[in-house]
Amino acid sequence: VQLQAYGGGLVQAGGSLRLSCAVSGRSLSRYVLGWFRQAPGKEREFVAAIRWSGGSTYYADSVKGRFTASRDNAKNTVYLQMNSLKPEDTAVYYCAADSQGAIVLMSSEYDYWGQGTQVTVSS
Repeated sequence: VQLQAYGGGLVQAGGSLRLSCAVSGRSLSRYVLGWFRQAPGKEREFVAAIRWSGGSTYYADSVKGRFTASRDNAKNTVYLQMNSLKPEDTAVYYCAADSQGAIVLMSSEYDYWGQGTQVTVSS
């Protein structure tokens, strides 16, 4: 499975960005696609996840109500719509895939990773 994340950039606080993650390689029916982020000097943290089959989602408390994960089956792409961005959302964002089918929050559970995309929120 190959993942390619893109869509990051520089935005002012209160603004929005939509990240995309194109996935290729095999059927995703049993996969969970996760979004993680890592700020300088901090550990990688869970942001959101979506089950490819059914589309159920789960969010970290820090982004709940502001971020929305979705997927487009036809394009094999997952999205992270980020609204009401805050300076503390600044980080490199990664998408990842877990083949076990259940939503998990630990980065070590994910089998495949894309390259990161930088999101910078200015105050």
